[in-house]
Amino acid sequence: MPGPKDLDPSSSPRALLGAELRHVRERRGLSQEALGLKLFVSGTFIGQLEAGTRRLRPDLAPMLDEALGTDGFFERNCQASNKSRHPEHFAEAAEATVIRQYTPMLIPGLLQTPAYARAVNRAYAPTAPEQTIDDWVEGRMARTRLLDHPTKPLLWAVLDEAALRRVTGGRAVMAEALHHLAGLAGRNRVMMQVLPFSAGAHAAMQGALKLMDFEDAPPLIYFEAVRTGHLDDDPATVAQLRLTFEYLTASALSPEKSLALIESLAQDYDHEEHP
Repeated sequence: MPGPKDLDPSSSPRALLGAELRHVRERRGLSQEALGLKLFVSGTFIGQLEAGTRRLRPDLAPMLDEALGTDGFFERNCQASNKSRHPEHFAEAAEATVIRQYTPMLIPGLLQTPAYARAVNRAYAPTAPEQTIDDWVEGRMARTRLLDHPTKPLLWAVLDEAALRRVTGGRAVMAEALHHLAGLAGRNRVMMQVLPFSAGAHAAMQGALKLMDFEDAPPLIYFEAVRTGHLDDDPATVAQLRLTFEYLTASALSPEKSLALIESLAQDYDHEEHP
C-alpha cells in the first residue's frame, strides 16, 4: 500500500512540505513520536503532516524549523503555500468528506448566488471599490464549484429562519437565492434543515459553526467572526461542537418541511417583487 514514501512533492504545496519534513526528520534520526514531543503534538500528527493529510499551521512551522535546524524553510514555505485567493479554511473544506454547518444570519457561502454574495460583500465593505467587490464575489462563486461533484463532500447545512427572512439585496435577490437553495435540496445535493423561530432558544445561539470530517485525517472545526476566523482540531472542542450540531438538527425542521418552507418563502418573495 502506498505510504509517505510515495508522496509526490510536486502534487501540492502540502505534499512538498510533507515530503521535506519526512526527509529532514529521518536525516536527523528522529522518530515521528520524538519529533512530536519537541513540538507538543502527537507522533500521529507528525505522520499526517508527512502524508499530506494535515495542513501545517503557521504557528507550528517556526517550531519545526527550530527542532530540525532547517533555517526557516518551513516557516517561509508555509507562508507561501497559504497565499491563496480562498480563505484558509477552504483548502480544508475542499478535502472534507462531510461538512456540517450552521449559519444564524446569512445563507452559507457555498450555497450563495452571485447576486446574494454581492449584497453580502457590499454590506461587509460599503466603501470598497467595485472591482474589489467583483473579485470577492468571483472568489466566492469559485468556491461554490466544490458542489459540482454529485456527492462529495456531503454538506449538511442548518439554516436559521432569520437568514431566510432577512432581505439581503432586495426581494428579487432573495427569491433567486431561495429558489437556488430549493434546487440544491430538491435534487438531494445538500442535506438542508431550517431552524425555525418557533424552536426558541437553542444550542448555538452564540454563533456560527462548521465541522469538517476527512477520510485520512482528524476532524476540524472552523470558528468565524466579523472579518476573521480560525481553525481548531482540539478533540474535546470538536466533540463538544459535534454534539451542539446534533442538538441543532434535533431542534430544526425535517428536510422535507425545511424544503417546503424555503419554497414557500421563495414564492412570497416572487409575489412581493411582482404583485
